[in-house]
Amino acid sequence: MIRALFVAGADAFRINMSHGAHEDHAARIAAIRALEKEFGRPTTILGDLQGPKLRVGTFERGLAVLETGAAFVLDSDPTPGDARRVNLPHPEIYAALVPETRLLLDDGKLVLRVKKVADDRIDTVVEVGGTLSNRKGVNVPDVVVPVPALTEKDRRDLSFAVEQGCDWIALSFVQRPEDLAEARKLMGGYGALMAKVEKPAAVQRLEEIIELADGVMVARGDLGVELPPQAVPPLQKQIVATARRMGRPVVVATQMLESMIKAPTPTRAEVSDVATAVYDGADAIMLSAETAAGDWPVEAVTMMDSIAHSVERDPGYFGRLHYTETKPDPTTADALAEGAGGIVSVVGASAITCFTSSGSTVRRVARERPMTPILALTPRQDTARKLGLTWGVHAVRTKDIGTFEEMIGKARRMALRHDMVEKGGKIVVLAGVPFGTPGSTNVLHVAAIRGDELRGRDEA
Repeated sequence: MIRALFVAGADAFRINMSHGAHEDHAARIAAIRALEKEFGRPTTILGDLQGPKLRVGTFERGLAVLETGAAFVLDSDPTPGDARRVNLPHPEIYAALVPETRLLLDDGKLVLRVKKVADDRIDTVVEVGGTLSNRKGVNVPDVVVPVPALTEKDRRDLSFAVEQGCDWIALSFVQRPEDLAEARKLMGGYGALMAKVEKPAAVQRLEEIIELADGVMVARGDLGVELPPQAVPPLQKQIVATARRMGRPVVVATQMLESMIKAPTPTRAEVSDVATAVYDGADAIMLSAETAAGDWPVEAVTMMDSIAHSVERDPGYFGRLHYTETKPDPTTADALAEGAGGIVSVVGASAITCFTSSGSTVRRVARERPMTPILALTPRQDTARKLGLTWGVHAVRTKDIGTFEEMIGKARRMALRHDMVEKGGKIVVLAGVPFGTPGSTNVLHVAAIRGDELRGRDEA
């Protein structure tokens, strides 16, 4: 199935650490990596940490019905609860709450309004009632709860993900920039760190969080629990635009083709939702339950892939992409990255070929959303894999170069070999001299393709 999803158009695979044992995840990771040998291209794996889960305790009968308008107490008493009270085993919530803030239970299905707070007791009024069962989740949207972004389980999962060579680590329930620090330290310089924006508090410090992360995910599930549904679309656009301006890959996730969990085709509204994310310039669009547990996983990937292709064929697509202004920094690398996009359109080039060690050149070019694909050539397997979540990039691991002539020759051959250009076409080549020095992009060259460059050549 993993192979079938890859063939259908999946560029990256998310390992959800909220479910499953490490040995199960290891088997899936091995299956994903096996695709590299078969297809000769890098695979990208995102290890998604569960994050802190706040939950109520248990009920005497397994559940209770909370009536709208009734009083309800959350307390530190572990005794099973009833329709009047239940245990809340999270002292950090008691410390953070103030009167008139809200508590959302069971993914927002029930709403409590806080009236009085003590060290071991929270008195509330039920604003939206319903049935509440054992260990349902608690969301606290109106205040920053001082819980660490990493639980003990997350630390074990992060260590496992790094040992297994996951390319990206997604950190759940980020509330503030400081939340990223421990994860970054535990990663020990390996992989890239993605901040999942799913708390209103994170939106308040969005630029600071994105500055410290390598990428960002618009996690619309929990964001839609803690905010009114109508608030999520403008926030999605804000997060995508901010990440693009700051040159960080941005993923849009959750319920994109939700009906395809059970149906072989999506609703028209879902298709429009996916298309909107592509029009906004998201680097990646993500499926969740549709492929993890749905009845039509291959069809869901095929549909998402076809929606993206359809949008990209729209003559107005690139005009819409550039509604978001991405001002370059005053560096040679940024000047060349921005210039490459303009040169492509003037000379009619078919691709931009970037030689890169760390991936920074490629990310700068991708930020400008040029009208051609970006062929990333790197000697580093980890760099090639990480670039699987970057807009418009086809990454290839190849031998390093030593001279300018070798650079141009390899750029031509690789562009032909990966079907980026045809005989008589042109490519724009970006690199840094001296070669192999990260962040030293200072060469831009336009190369014409004769068509015979691959004759007698078989190098990587």
